[in-house]
Amino acid sequence: MKIGPLEIKPQRIAIFLGIAILLFLIIDFNTRLEGLSRLQNGLATQQAIGTGVVLTQYALETQVAYATSDAAAQEYARDQARLAQPGDHVVVPIPVPGATPQPSATPAPTDGVSSNWELWMEYLFGK
Repeated sequence: MKIGPLEIKPQRIAIFLGIAILLFLIIDFNTRLEGLSRLQNGLATQQAIGTGVVLTQYALETQVAYATSDAAAQEYARDQARLAQPGDHVVVPIPVPGATPQPSATPAPTDGVSSNWELWMEYLFGK
């Protein structure tokens, strides 16, 4: 079959169809590789988040174990609640009779109003 100066042969049609199919397969393969890359990035992100959650769980379990231990109860009772066990000798400081307590100096309140340039100077350079 001949159209103008070109002759159409079945071999040429097969070659063009083969090239078109090969091009289609390369485009499809590239699309699949991009999808795989996206999924691998998502997997890495989710694994990092999962690792963080597991580490947080371990830290919280450690805190719970300490909070339910006798050592935590002893620490709270002695340091914060100021409780004593039988046999302890509790020492309570008593002021000397007739002594006047020294008043602690309280800082004078500032007006709190500063101009913008003073705020910026303090922010940038400190006082």
